[in-house]
Amino acid sequence: MREALIVWGGWSGHEPEAGAKIIRQMLEEEDFKVYVENTTEAFADPAIADMSLVVPIYTMSKIEKEELDNLTAAVRGGVGLGGYHGGMCDAFREAVDYQFMCGGQWVAHPGNIIDYRVNVAKPDDPVMEGIQDFPYRSEQYYMHVDPSNEVLATTTFSGEYAPWIEGVVMPVVWKRHHGQGRVFYSSLGHVAKEFDVPEMRTILRRGLLWAAR
Repeated sequence: MREALIVWGGWSGHEPEAGAKIIRQMLEEEDFKVYVENTTEAFADPAIADMSLVVPIYTMSKIEKEELDNLTAAVRGGVGLGGYHGGMCDAFREAVDYQFMCGGQWVAHPGNIIDYRVNVAKPDDPVMEGIQDFPYRSEQYYMHVDPSNEVLATTTFSGEYAPWIEGVVMPVVWKRHHGQGRVFYSSLGHVAKEFDVPEMRTILRRGLLWAAR
């Protein structure tokens, strides 16, 4: 049986505990044995090197060096990493090794909660199969992203809230490798209610399964 670790915490506005419960159920439906922790100390446990998947849901906050070193070593060794929104790519802002592993970092969401569109960039990828462009209402994440990411979906900024970024095409969903580990990320999912959007939920479920070894 594959094993997964979910670590939640940090800024409460992203509803990390609720998100962790949803992800736990999602993975258990896929026959994972799931462990859930709410402290970054879990990242320092040498046992994570034997996991199939680690899911951080931990906006902002800090991670200690030994925790980060153990986590990044585990992923380089083949453990999958997957997550969504600020729980993964706005965690541990001072930890550049973490950002290097994830492939991106949030920097802005002009207009806050707005209506925008998600455009499928790779419709033939198994993660995106059968999913067409769809409208979305949430924070439209503006991110600093790694050019080595394999981008699966994007969004285009209108410039309404920041005119200087009009027309910028920004990755929303990507996958990548970090050493031997697979890394998956979706910027969708500001609050738990967004899991009710079928496209958001399907993309994340498939992406986590792709990342898990």
